[in-house]
Amino acid sequence: MIPRIQKRGQRTIGLLYYLYGPGKFEEHTDPHLVASWDHNAPDPGRDATATLQQLQQLLDQPVENIDQAQRPKKHVWHLSVRNGAEDRILTDEEWGDIARRMVAAAGIDDPETGAGCRWAAVRHADDHIHIVATLVREDGYKPDLDNDAARVQAQARALEVELGLRRLNKGDGTAAKRPTSAERHKAARQGRERTAREELRETVRRAVAGARSEEEFFDRLAGAGLLIRKRTAPSGDLLGYKVALPDDRNKDGEPVFYPGARLAPDLSLPRIRERWSGNAQDAPVPRPEDATRTGPSTPAAARRRTASAAWQAMLVIEHGDDAVAAAHIAAAGEILDALAKTSAAHTRRELRDAATAFERASRSHVRAVRGHDRALRQAARDLVHGGPALGRGEDGASTAMAIDMLFFLITAAAHWHAKKGHAQQAAAAARAAEHLRSAYQEAAAHPLVVLYQRGRRLNRPLLQRQTVVLREALPGLAEQILAEPGWYALAATIADAEAASHDPAALLSDAVERRELDTAESVSDVLVWRMRRMADLPADASELPAHGTTGGPSPTRRAAARASAPGQRRGGEGTVGKTR
Repeated sequence: MIPRIQKRGQRTIGLLYYLYGPGKFEEHTDPHLVASWDHNAPDPGRDATATLQQLQQLLDQPVENIDQAQRPKKHVWHLSVRNGAEDRILTDEEWGDIARRMVAAAGIDDPETGAGCRWAAVRHADDHIHIVATLVREDGYKPDLDNDAARVQAQARALEVELGLRRLNKGDGTAAKRPTSAERHKAARQGRERTAREELRETVRRAVAGARSEEEFFDRLAGAGLLIRKRTAPSGDLLGYKVALPDDRNKDGEPVFYPGARLAPDLSLPRIRERWSGNAQDAPVPRPEDATRTGPSTPAAARRRTASAAWQAMLVIEHGDDAVAAAHIAAAGEILDALAKTSAAHTRRELRDAATAFERASRSHVRAVRGHDRALRQAARDLVHGGPALGRGEDGASTAMAIDMLFFLITAAAHWHAKKGHAQQAAAAARAAEHLRSAYQEAAAHPLVVLYQRGRRLNRPLLQRQTVVLREALPGLAEQILAEPGWYALAATIADAEAASHDPAALLSDAVERRELDTAESVSDVLVWRMRRMADLPADASELPAHGTTGGPSPTRRAAARASAPGQRRGGEGTVGKTR
């Protein structure tokens, strides 16, 4: 149940005309009263002798009874209460009871003293009502509406339980402003999938991901095709900005601009500037050794650095200071935005949905101390400057590696929010993790097939030796891993690590140390990517030489690999079909 207090107005009759009218798009059906302050207000919807003017005059009477100088400039209070699409259809009696409890909670009416304001609740659709009230009480005093929004939200949570409706998480005032009904209808008329507000929010988020200065930020906004207006002080200092879509116009043909703060609380210019704090005094972020192999600006190298940054950030979120953890969680949102922007077509939609879902989880009342999150922000910058990734080869495999690490980073963020009682943020992070799970399955399918085939072709003595290594390094997990189809991909990774002069037992131990694996559907898959990242092994193993194979066709032949890989013919039974 979603109660929303609308802007206060000056004309009671104007609002009544809308509530009892056909709506802007003929969406209103059978408008009628379900409750009122005295249980006896005239209903122009069901009573042919009643008029809107009569109802308006009765509602406004307490306002008219006091001196003009004492009347509030905007005396019309308006609350809409809406149920979810999956909720059952409530009766008029139930909606009437909801209305009475809402006005009592808000402070509009006080049934015990009888000295409340006059109000009426109108229903013109199955799933919601509107409550209109005038803000002068019967005794001439004005109502106490301090924290009315919080009080009606609390009443909604109680009603959800009592009426068996979908239970929503309590808000904390840090959410981005939702599109208005007018914005949604406008988007529908224009054939847009999303409203202008939502498109602008995503574009601005992507523009700020990894940006280091105002100049770079505004260059990215301009490059994305947005119209920009800057607000400056008399001194010439920049105070704020507004953005608009070139084709989003008002009735006068002028662009509709949105200030950054109206898109999301953390997209105001002062909050964006906080992300750049510490850039000047901090030392450059060391580049991992993989940059020497794949080049510092390639998509694959950027994804490997993203995986490394996510790996380190997990520990900070799990065990670090709250303010620093909040900064890392916010920076994780920049990573998701940058990855979605540069991803290949087959993972783009899920990564975009993950970034959109996580946007809500990137803010809370724990104020982030920026600067400590520079490794994640640098990774986001590398993703943007590395350019779009191909969905195959090292690009595709390193994408799977990055998504694998990000899945656990976002899961750690969900756990952190849950411990802090941030219900909406925890739920948003959990939704983002599910989108990452789907994106991972798409990205990891081919590289895991290649590794699986390499592992299946290892000779028996080598495979037995690696089994011993696994049991000695991870005695508590070994039997579970050996029972997974992904064991063969892990065996191939162990062989590659040995060939590169690494100690596989040490890598395995480090891969599980202080890192949760409870959310992994395939532990072997997780260890494959962690080991390949730590040992600086190519994520795409299709071109590596075989180690101790039993002969037969090349594992790089994709058709043969797919034909015999687990899960390819049995509905997701094996590693490729069931991951994370």
